[in-house]
Amino acid sequence: MTKTSKTTLPMKRKFDVPAEKVFDAWTNPEMLKKWMFTMEHTNKVAESDPRVGGTWEIVDHRDGKDYLAIGEYKVVEPPTKLVFTFKMPQFSDLEDDITVEIQPLESGCEMIFTQEINVTHEEGWTTEDIEKAHEDWKKETEQGWHYMFLCLKELV
Repeated sequence: MTKTSKTTLPMKRKFDVPAEKVFDAWTNPEMLKKWMFTMEHTNKVAESDPRVGGTWEIVDHRDGKDYLAIGEYKVVEPPTKLVFTFKMPQFSDLEDDITVEIQPLESGCEMIFTQEINVTHEEGWTTEDIEKAHEDWKKETEQGWHYMFLCLKELV
């Protein structure tokens, strides 16, 4: 039987643009399709209804396959806070929570990104096994976001 536990991935990035511009990149479909889980030339769908209860969806076409990322907005407070769920149903039924907080600075803004990651593990795993799984999932997830955030920085 598979069990799950949670681990938290925090990341921070500074941008030389106003908070509104970064917030818009997280919610505007025309911007989303250029950086979030996709690239403009591989994107098939980019939809976003940024209101509490609204949904977002990205479909990226790579190596002959479609990859779907979906979620629902839980908190929408332009331009400083966004909380939404994240799920890739072709890989897992598990849903992560992502919080994006954007704080205006004297020059530009700082984005504080937090993902609550659901980690699967087998029954009988030791605490050490679970801790290693948490570190592996965090490392892999962080690497993915790192590259996406480089694209985001270029975009804004």
